[in-house]
Amino acid sequence: MLKGIPAVLSPELLKVLCEMGHSDRIVIADGNFPAESMGKNAKVIRLDGHGTCEILDAVLSLFPLDTYVDRPVSLMEVMPGDNVETPIWSDYRAIVENNDPRGKDAIGTIERFAFYEEAKKAYAIIATGEKALYANIMLQKGVV
Repeated sequence: MLKGIPAVLSPELLKVLCEMGHSDRIVIADGNFPAESMGKNAKVIRLDGHGTCEILDAVLSLFPLDTYVDRPVSLMEVMPGDNVETPIWSDYRAIVENNDPRGKDAIGTIERFAFYEEAKKAYAIIATGEKALYANIMLQKGVV
């Protein structure tokens, strides 16, 4: 155990966050996301017993967001025709606002299949047990 480190951040995840460099991306994936197939070239970290909000807040307590891009936080857009509410996005906005001075302006969206393609290039994917739909979020690391 370490002082000041959120308990949800496993030793494996801490190592990955430390290894990541400027512009590297990490996906915090909901329980429906195909983490293993999307992460064939990434490090896949399983945190099945945890939700995305808990992990997002913990990661952002240590992880600087990229200041050289307009939207270092990306959400997966809802597919046209899907009648799905995304209340978790409000939670994400609040967490980002608490951790980055740009607040909600740091957040953008990516079309679902484009999100998958970007996820394939991510440094790491965190597979969670999150049950909310369209709860996938991608972060681009900045400079400490």
